[in-house]
Amino acid sequence: MSRLPDFRLETYFSRWEFTARHHLTASDAQTMTLSELLELADDQDRHAWEALPLGYTRTFGDPGLLQAIAATYEHAGADDVVCFAGAEEALYLAMHVLLGPGDHAVVVTPGYQAAETVPLSLCEVTGVPLDPERDWALDLDRVAAALRPTTRVVSVNFPNNPTGKVIDAADFARLAALCDERGIHLFSDEVYRGLERDPARTLPQAADLSERALSLNVTSKSLGLPGLRIGWIACRDREVLSRLERAKHYTTICNAAPSEVLARIALKARDRILERNRALIAANLPLFDAFFAEFDDLFAWRVPDGGCVAYPRYLGADGVERFCTELVEQAGVLLLPASVYRSELTATPPDRFRVGIGRRDPGPGLEAFAAWLRARR
Repeated sequence: MSRLPDFRLETYFSRWEFTARHHLTASDAQTMTLSELLELADDQDRHAWEALPLGYTRTFGDPGLLQAIAATYEHAGADDVVCFAGAEEALYLAMHVLLGPGDHAVVVTPGYQAAETVPLSLCEVTGVPLDPERDWALDLDRVAAALRPTTRVVSVNFPNNPTGKVIDAADFARLAALCDERGIHLFSDEVYRGLERDPARTLPQAADLSERALSLNVTSKSLGLPGLRIGWIACRDREVLSRLERAKHYTTICNAAPSEVLARIALKARDRILERNRALIAANLPLFDAFFAEFDDLFAWRVPDGGCVAYPRYLGADGVERFCTELVEQAGVLLLPASVYRSELTATPPDRFRVGIGRRDPGPGLEAFAAWLRARR
């Protein structure tokens, strides 16, 4: 196992996230207050919250929470789920459970840095890039060509962070079948599921398509509740699930009891929360469309298929890295430059930046952004 590199996104955020005046690159949907969430609770869960003992909880997760999670799947049950402290712990431990020296993994790029750096610390990894020239299409033939006899994991993320891409359901099913044919675990990061612009394009969850597949999800992104720090993996391979639980004994051991009750409330009210967040994104998109239309000489804008982030192209001669640095230093507007999504596995576009479209009232940030650009002309 090699030493993990600095996490570029978190390093960048530690410098700017809580000091920039306008956070225009947030990767989560608009959150809610504790009182707003508790208003969604049924009588049983409200009593559970008020009478909650602050002791240790079960490593797999609160049984009521596991049932609420399982209710979001077609074929996975409560016994097919294990909870974690957010999605990062789940990803980290899953890769350590599934991969080791002599193994091989395939990772789709661009994506969340840990999706490639954790496997790279454990074994050989091949990247397969989404194609920016074809609307970020995934070439399944390239995935198939990258597979080896030692391939143990294929890792994907749809809706994709940072591009917002959602592939066709038929292609996703073909990918799951391809992995099954080779005895490979499909690891599917589904943290933005539920925020598709066209609900008809919502992909099935990998754990419903294959007994070997692992579906990763979390309360942070689509539900907009990152402060709960509750993530989970659903997998119908009980041996894998047991190994995940034992691996968790070396990290968090169990989740915070208050967070589990609150996550249970959120998941039971999932449809209402997602409807609110989709409506918020739909209301925000015309503001972003108008902004990028005014500055179409500087940006190439594409509305994402799903999720609450987009990945526009910057056309300026100064380059996106300098552009983003000067923007946050001079105007207090935070974006994520392409270097944050640089891959060690494949070429990735150097002229992109991530913008978040899921927070309430982006108007002041966009106006500060626009005023700064107008002053530079």
